[in-house]
Amino acid sequence: MAGSGGLHCWSAPAGEGVAKGLEELVGWAAVGPVPPGLALDPRRRLHLSDVPLSDVPPWLGLDRALAGWQAHRLSGQAGLVADAGTALSLTRITAEGCFAGGRLLAGAGLQLHALAGATVALPLLQLPPQLPPQLPADGWPRSTEAAMATGVLRGLAAAIAQAAFEAEGQGPGTILWITGGDGELLAPLVEELLAASPIAVLRAPQLVLEALAALRPGPAR
Repeated sequence: MAGSGGLHCWSAPAGEGVAKGLEELVGWAAVGPVPPGLALDPRRRLHLSDVPLSDVPPWLGLDRALAGWQAHRLSGQAGLVADAGTALSLTRITAEGCFAGGRLLAGAGLQLHALAGATVALPLLQLPPQLPPQLPADGWPRSTEAAMATGVLRGLAAAIAQAAFEAEGQGPGTILWITGGDGELLAPLVEELLAASPIAVLRAPQLVLEALAALRPGPAR
């Protein structure tokens, strides 16, 4: 994350344009190994131990800890964070701001790749721009591509909604936070499933970046 006056970020494969603008970097974090040769100031790196979320196990992904902490920071209530990226992570936070476990599923892109790779006749579908921003109203499409997209996305939405129901049962007042790259695809489907429930659904696409901005270490903090 770099710059001032708002959140700014970029994403690129390792070695492709990543070094550009590093001199302006205010804070950074990484999940997994950092590619060698990047001019990243180690003083500005955020670690899991820097996230003030209680009861965090040492194996928890930093992105999950950041999202959970920020969700509780914004609401002060119990929360379930659905981070829809390569994996769909479901992270539960208590009303006291403690990590309370979670679930991990293959994300939409992984599921679509698995369907294409493990079958003979199914095509490889990509997430947007190939998939429409809204699925057809008909939940039982006739075309193969639409059936794949509907099955994967509605299946993930159902998993999120069911987890939210269970989290609400254990912690009344739980807020469901939807973030991640596929969050906008899944949010309408989840909201439809939870429409008759008391569970509040909040779309927060920048949840992890907001937490990084609040906790950024280093001289420019």
